[in-house]
Amino acid sequence: MVLALAIVGAETAPSPPDRPPGVDEVIAAVSAAHLRATIDTLESFGTRHTLSDTESDVRGIGAARRWLHDELKKIADESGRDDITVELMTHIQPPTQRVPQETEIVNVVMIIPGRMEGARDNYFVVLGHYDSRAAGTNDAESDAPGANDDGSGTALVLELARVFAQPGNECDATTVCLMTAGEEQGLLGAHWFARHAKDNNWNIVAGLSNDIIGDPSNPDGSVDDTRIRLFSEAIPRNASAEEMARIRSLGMENDSPSRQLARYVREVAERHQTDVQPWIIYRTDRFLRGGDHTAFNEQGFAAVRFSEVEEQYDRQHQDVIMRDGRPYGDVGEYVDEEYLADVTALNGAVLSTLANAPSAPPNARLITAGLRNDTTIRWDPSPEPDVAGYEIVYRDTTAPFWEQVIDAGSVGEFTINLSKDNYFFGVRAYDAEGHRSLVSFPGAAGR
Repeated sequence: MVLALAIVGAETAPSPPDRPPGVDEVIAAVSAAHLRATIDTLESFGTRHTLSDTESDVRGIGAARRWLHDELKKIADESGRDDITVELMTHIQPPTQRVPQETEIVNVVMIIPGRMEGARDNYFVVLGHYDSRAAGTNDAESDAPGANDDGSGTALVLELARVFAQPGNECDATTVCLMTAGEEQGLLGAHWFARHAKDNNWNIVAGLSNDIIGDPSNPDGSVDDTRIRLFSEAIPRNASAEEMARIRSLGMENDSPSRQLARYVREVAERHQTDVQPWIIYRTDRFLRGGDHTAFNEQGFAAVRFSEVEEQYDRQHQDVIMRDGRPYGDVGEYVDEEYLADVTALNGAVLSTLANAPSAPPNARLITAGLRNDTTIRWDPSPEPDVAGYEIVYRDTTAPFWEQVIDAGSVGEFTINLSKDNYFFGVRAYDAEGHRSLVSFPGAAGR
């Protein structure tokens, strides 16, 4: 298709590179051996149930969280930076059905501040839950190794903390490495953290939740080690009636911030040819189920969930037993550290690109003054000082992903000879190194 384009106020600038520097280095820095060691250590605590022992140094959730905290402190100390913070963030959970008595819920958190003044207040969160469970929801005594659910996600977060704290891997924006507790009791740690972030006006741009990501084997004996499922919500969870009316009128049912984040992950994976590619699932989570990312969605933050292609239910929420000659239990031997390393590398590539990119262009809008067969898009400039230009993306209304990209240059308005009736449009910012922002899906305005 040949497009007739008109650009208002265009400035000539070189197009950004497809592969920004530093991303491949982040991918290469991920260590399968480190991930294996973390899985083995987490398994050694016997159980990490939220209600398990907090005093022992060798068993229970208390020992696990202190070990994770100490590992993050070592990483921070070895980084040579004095601005990285490591914290046990604690809140008191009142009794619920799954928490019979008042209980401390403790998240383990590392915050790596961004290096750019104009981007430091943008937060990008990678998370996994370090608590585990056996067959009984409130069984705090039985062994619950939780090697895959969610030792695998916890190991990923710890490994990316190590990678991004290394000199040379610093990002413009702030990276948060979050290990939550109480997920198996109702997403307790994630709910608290997301509310805390909202109450303190943290600008969480994106959350990458990793839960059950280490076992690529399928129940039929096959292995699917080149894909990872990626879930994202369509309609924002707590959208007001006014927001719902806007979504319907603009046809935005498949263009929530979380959907744009999922598409972004796919583009990064394709651009860098990561060994594991995301399989985009247009559901908030597995059918009628949930995870920590939903706690972020409830507070209005874009967040997605990574999860292996087919879960092995005899290895999830099970006691470690033999039944009819068949083993049950979430033990470390079923975690494939090479596959887990590939999933970790994918997360690292996304974080490196996102946390170094400009903000998505604010106030993007399609201009509706008069009936026209072409489409004019306007937006306000992204605030970062290194913005080099903007790209227009568009797709057919039935297409799941952005199909075409046009470099608009350093402008704030762009006109394309295609009707807004027939396509979906978006705009994103880029810097000179090729870091691209999330896509802003435009609203409608007279000017």
